[in-house]
Parts: sequence; C-alpha cells; structure tokens
Amino acid sequence: MNEHITKYISKIRSPKSLIIAGVIGLSLIYLSTAFSKNPATPENTDTTAITAQEYREQLEEDICKMVTNITGSKKATVVVTLESGVKYSYADVKEESVVINDQNDTKNSDTALKEGYITVKTADGGEQALLITEQMPEVRGVAIVCEGGDNEIINQKIKSTVTAALNITSKRVYICGGKQQ
Repeated sequence: MNEHITKYISKIRSPKSLIIAGVIGLSLIYLSTAFSKNPATPENTDTTAITAQEYREQLEEDICKMVTNITGSKKATVVVTLESGVKYSYADVKEESVVINDQNDTKNSDTALKEGYITVKTADGGEQALLITEQMPEVRGVAIVCEGGDNEIINQKIKSTVTAALNITSKRVYICGGKQQ
C-alpha cells in the first residue's frame, strides 16, 4: 500500500498536474465569489430609499385592505394626498473663524461662518452627502369610496381605523358609498 501512495504522490508532483490543480483551484475561488453575495459590500445602498409616490401607493394599498376587511366588499377605492415629498437631512459641518484686523492701533474682529456637508465615497468612486434621516411626508387627506360607506356604523369604523393608522384627525378623512362593479 505504501508503494501506491508514493507512486500517486510522484504523479502529483509533475508540472502538468500542478498547473491543472492550480487552474481548478482558481476556478473554484472565482465561482465561489461570483455566486455568493457578500453582505459587507452592498450592491447599491440607495435601494432602501422610497419615493413619495411609492409611499402614497403603499398607504393606499394598506388602507384599501383595511376597508375591504371592514366592509366585506372586494372593491374599494382609496386616494391619499400628501403634504410634500420626502425630506432628507444630511450631516453638515459648521466652522466659525475669527479674523482680527489690526490697523491704526484699533483692533477689529470679524467672524466668518463656513458651512459644508460631510461626504462619503460611493462604490463607483464618487462622493455623496452623508444621509442622517429620511422623513416621509405627512398625509393631507384620505378619500374612500366603498360599498356600505353611506352606512353610519361602517363609516365610523372605517374613519376610526384610518385615523388611528395614519395618526390624522377625522376631518382629513372622507368616506362615501359606492356601487360595486
């Protein structure tokens, strides 16, 4: 058995076998990095950013689900209006410097304020301001058309649900009945 092992080892030590083993090893390393995603290096950090349009559509979809659950109807129309777009806050730097002018035995001092943003390097080599917070817009109003919306009990249930979910006053919610098509 010892002879078989030494014969096998001598075959492996040949230059041709070492080159083939090296190519196979490099191929395995390449394939493992190509098919696995490294969480330490995200592909695009802006994928989590949501637009005001997407936010509004998500609110409308969620409210529509709540309304259909309350009314038992399969059809409801919901329109949400927003105050503004998404508001972003960026990290900034403020430097104040004092300049002293000494002329004719009088000393004058001026202060200069220098403002700027903290930037970070992006994956493509560019620079981007450092985002601190992203504030979604406030809801201005909600209009709901649903079957049974004219019924006072259903109307009150929907209004209470929407005002609680969105943290808005009941004056901002309008509900009316409609025909199911």
